[in-house]
Amino acid sequence: MGIKISDFGTLPDGRKAKLFTLANTHGMTIEVTDYGATLVAAVVPDAQGKSEDVILGYADVVDYTRFDGYLGAIIGRNGNRIGGASFMINGKKYQMEANENGNNLHSGPHGFDQVIWKAETDEQALSVSFTHHSPDGDEGFPGNFDVTVTYTLTENNEIRIDYRGVCDQDTVANMTNHSYFNLDGHDSGSILDHTLWLDADAITAVDAECIPTGELRPVEGTPFDFRKAKRIGDEIDADDEQIRMGGGYDHNFALRAGEGIRKIGEVVGGRSGRKMEVLTDCVGVQFYAGNFMDESSISKDGTPYHRRGGLCLETQFYPDAVNHENFASPILKAGETYHTTTIYRFS
Repeated sequence: MGIKISDFGTLPDGRKAKLFTLANTHGMTIEVTDYGATLVAAVVPDAQGKSEDVILGYADVVDYTRFDGYLGAIIGRNGNRIGGASFMINGKKYQMEANENGNNLHSGPHGFDQVIWKAETDEQALSVSFTHHSPDGDEGFPGNFDVTVTYTLTENNEIRIDYRGVCDQDTVANMTNHSYFNLDGHDSGSILDHTLWLDADAITAVDAECIPTGELRPVEGTPFDFRKAKRIGDEIDADDEQIRMGGGYDHNFALRAGEGIRKIGEVVGGRSGRKMEVLTDCVGVQFYAGNFMDESSISKDGTPYHRRGGLCLETQFYPDAVNHENFASPILKAGETYHTTTIYRFS
């Protein structure tokens, strides 16, 4: 049990990255780097005690700049998409960089995933906290935003992620973690045999550019009904308009209302039987099945990652919520504290 700090390589611009390895007393370890406050690895035992790394990632910080996909990164200030790469706050229009089909994805090409965060460890809590100052105008967002992301490895084999932030102007605050999970092992191939349960009655329907239309569409009778656990591959290529638009599953699920942190999802590996429960206080979760992954990215053990080789469950406000009055608002008021928590529990 404890925390180890090691070098994780040097970026092309000369910045050096560190790797933080946290280990509990039950044989679980996680690795996090200060580059992008990125979750690099999670080594988890199965029922027979065999341990596998279940998070897709790279062996050196330079690989995180060579390959796209946001593997394991913290996304901010806004996770997911903003239509037209613009939004209004208090009657003023803010323009962002359009980096996907005229829209903004994950705050643009210079978001929090590109930052070397300041790190502070807590051996007793078995945690590492990353802090960052995002200045007024950063990526088009108003206000000076000071944010902390804390990863804690618990004795219950949980990765707990706490997000906290304060801004001096009204701004958008909708952060998430973009880890790709494969419970059979990060390099074990497809996640189509994994089973998934999600506590969601609806999705936010999207247009051809994956921007929400504003409609909350019931999952009943559609490929998006995971209210009873089912194999991910069963309907991922169904003849369904929403499936075609996302190239498979790449949609926000509107979670059932609940108080505080509650269980909203569960994934079970197809071969290993490893289980991951997802708990959060957020209103939505983006289920992405790795539809656009390709073999150009080389994993931490030197083998290529393949299409649908990992799945993301990104807890969040709904995509483009800042532009939809019927969605829960991601606007953080000046001086107030942004705080959300997400837990990935393994067994």
